[in-house]
Amino acid sequence: MHFDDDSTAIAALVADAHDGANMTTNVRRERLLDLVRRFAGKRILVVGDMVADEYITGTPMRISREAPVLILDHADQFTVPGGATNPGVNARTLGAEVFLAGVVADDGPGSRLRECLAAHRIVMDGLFSDQDRPTSTKTRILAAGTQVVRQQIVRVDRIDHSPLGEACERQIIEYLRAMIPTVDALIISDYENGVINPAIIEASLPLAIELGKTVTADSHGDLIRFQGATALTPNQPEAEATLGLGIHDRASLQQAGARLLAETHAEGVLITRGAEGMSLFERGHEPLHVPASNRSEVADPTGAGDTVAATFTLALVAGATMAEAALLANIAAGLVVRRIGCATNTPDELSAAVTTLVQG
Repeated sequence: MHFDDDSTAIAALVADAHDGANMTTNVRRERLLDLVRRFAGKRILVVGDMVADEYITGTPMRISREAPVLILDHADQFTVPGGATNPGVNARTLGAEVFLAGVVADDGPGSRLRECLAAHRIVMDGLFSDQDRPTSTKTRILAAGTQVVRQQIVRVDRIDHSPLGEACERQIIEYLRAMIPTVDALIISDYENGVINPAIIEASLPLAIELGKTVTADSHGDLIRFQGATALTPNQPEAEATLGLGIHDRASLQQAGARLLAETHAEGVLITRGAEGMSLFERGHEPLHVPASNRSEVADPTGAGDTVAATFTLALVAGATMAEAALLANIAAGLVVRRIGCATNTPDELSAAVTTLVQG
């Protein structure tokens, strides 16, 4: 199915995604808007690899005589929440109460990251320091100017992939066991930096499932580890890597979705596919292929997957079907890719986009 207009595509898919055949398009739109309103006050616990995203911006001046590289005149430097903090900030901005579990060191990047999280009023009682383990940091250098489009020219990562120390691992596990009974959903955000290890998974996933919590696994690594999760939200390369299967057409996409459902025993798998949109595979339902809600104004895809995981999870705990949750996540992702860096949406911004896109 091909659409030349994004709003037409979304409207058509909303019609397909609902059970009520006699509902009008406006009622369906109101259903999505009501779900966004229900995000407020939901309690979300995020466990994973916390990252400080640092940005250094400068104005291009000239080519260096020392090497064929740009010389930038320093303009600004700031830190924003990245890694597993990003789905947390996304959920918090959408109105949820958010609790984080992971590792942030007592160092400069860690202090700046904690300041950012405190400004969002995110609960950090589950963030612990691990001896000799620095805060995971990604530094992006951007060239910008009054007549120059801001562009990322290099990224420097400072990541410690060593195993967690026993004391820190024990602290995280104790926190997870105490908090999971009190929240509505658990998001496992795995950037393969070392926090999401077998002990952490075993301490959190079975307990959350037993208590009937919504569990979303958003992982850069092997998806098969998250047995029985409510939903998996991999991007296409992550799905391909887990299965050892290249996705190159609709048939291979369908095969990948079916295999992930079967091999993980998840209730649903939402594969994000960049400009191709996203595809939802749900037990007992036909696959739903949602075209990208924004194909023409992509400034930076950084963190869009975190936006999808947070919005999809919040929608589910608000009472959405998986199809409805996928539609809201798709619209949310289409908004954040218009901005540089890890961006978030407010309920008003998401509601306005729903109102614009979901129409006859």
